[in-house]
Amino acid sequence: MTEQTWPWPAGSATGIGSLPGTDTAEAQRIVLGELPDFPHLPELPDRGAGADLIGRSATFLVDLPVELYAGAWRVASRPGRDLRRALDLRERDLDELTEQAEGFTGPLKLQAAGPWTLAAGLDLGLGGRVLRDPGAVRDLTESLAEGLRGHVADVARRVPGATVVLQLDEPSLPTVLLGRVPTESGLHSYRSVEGSTAADALRRIVDAIGVPLIVHCCAPDVPLDLIQASGAVAVALDLDLIERLDPLGEALDAGLGLLAGAAPALPPPGGRAPSSAQVAQRVRQVWDRLSFPATQLARQVVVTPACGLAGAPVEYARAVLAACRDAGRRLYEAD
Repeated sequence: MTEQTWPWPAGSATGIGSLPGTDTAEAQRIVLGELPDFPHLPELPDRGAGADLIGRSATFLVDLPVELYAGAWRVASRPGRDLRRALDLRERDLDELTEQAEGFTGPLKLQAAGPWTLAAGLDLGLGGRVLRDPGAVRDLTESLAEGLRGHVADVARRVPGATVVLQLDEPSLPTVLLGRVPTESGLHSYRSVEGSTAADALRRIVDAIGVPLIVHCCAPDVPLDLIQASGAVAVALDLDLIERLDPLGEALDAGLGLLAGAAPALPPPGGRAPSSAQVAQRVRQVWDRLSFPATQLARQVVVTPACGLAGAPVEYARAVLAACRDAGRRLYEAD
């Protein structure tokens, strides 16, 4: 296994991104309180349009305004009310982070949709997804890279003790690669994208932002070779969706870090969050099946929920983050 370091302390835990509710201040208190070693900027999609994955991430596009039309986001001719609202929500989140994270030192994770999920979820002004037009995808990628570079720099100024890490959410990446993104009619699908083309777009973001990048994909058949080729430092995935261990083992052996989704994002029957011992054991089971040395586990792996927690009750979300934190510490102490 490759000897290297990763941009988080050993025994870390973090969240994937979303939390329930609409209270920005409370969400950030939860994250900073429960995940002190590797907090993230929480997202609150319950606030509505502009707080959703596509709308929030589209605020990072430079000179590419968007608007809502028939309930979907599309490229617009000029900035309007919908974009202003999304930008205002983002600014409130950053102002709250500036206040609550004062004096914080350590890794701090930000999240945004990656270029392929954004291209698959954002419509062109004349109809159809951005994904249908390779030139539009290139323009979107360049615009997103520039906007995320500015976002990272802004957060670094606001929280000067933080080491910023960026997570690209790419839940649509496997369907983009397989040519399974449906057209508006639902009768057809957009043509598949070559793996090298997809990796090049992700690498454009990596090269632009200048900070460690994680790719999150909560789907089966995560394209680990593509993520490695992009220059990402880690992949975030749901352990329960892993269908084949060999590709994961090869990626980890080559030095890719892992954000291991080991706790259910929604309450199981009975509603109780898993214990830290159960979460730690879930991570350890996968690691042992890969036959990697136990001493490497707490350094290379970050414990997380399986996905975002927006659909869970607040108290469950808090309990899951606490269980992940304590599971990370258990894994570190067991080294």
